[in-house]
This record gives sequence, C-alpha cells and structure tokens, in this order.
Amino acid sequence: MSEHEELKHEGLFDGGDTTVTLTLDDGSTMECVVLTIFEAGNDGKEYIALMPESGEDEDGNVYLYRYEETEDGQPDLTNIESDEEYEIVSDAFDEILDEEEFKELMEGEDAEDNED
Repeated sequence: MSEHEELKHEGLFDGGDTTVTLTLDDGSTMECVVLTIFEAGNDGKEYIALMPESGEDEDGNVYLYRYEETEDGQPDLTNIESDEEYEIVSDAFDEILDEEEFKELMEGEDAEDNED
C-alpha cells in the first residue's frame, strides 16, 4: 500500500494520527491532523481535509486543499481557487461527515442490541 493510500485509510475517522505542517500566508506554521483524502466532482481531482491539532484552533475549523503527489511521491497541497470548486469540495466533505456520523450511530445501536 502506498503512503498515499495509507493516508486515505489512516485519517482521524479511522483512528489514525497522520499529521502535516501547514505554512500559513503570514509565514506561521500550524500542525494539522489529516482527516481524510477524497475525490470530489467529476474530474477525478483529490482533496485533503485537515484539522488543526487540539489547542491550535479552538473554532474546530477544517481546512480543505487540493491534493496531488509530486513525481517523487511527496504530497503537494494547493489552495482551492474558485468558489464553485470550493462548494463542490465542501459538499463532498459534508457527505463524508454524514456517512461517518451514520456509521457511528449504527455501531452504537448494534452495541446496544448486543447488550440485550
């Protein structure tokens, strides 16, 4: 399994702790947990969802970036430039969150059923 595939499967949703360091516009850095890497839209582009590690951003913000790999396999994150593309990516990420919430809900109900 490539490092890219591992990132897709080791996100916070699956209990992974893969992190990246973002360099912000003002030159400061922020350590973020990789939530997931996912496709959005019909063009096959991939995106990454990042959440600052606890204590760095108390608003619970999630950062979305376009995700690609360089020829040597290093991640390359770029800003999403258009509002239209951002809406597509944001909607896709919201669907992922809804699916995860549903899975957790169903797992909780299964655990309760097994207790009976």
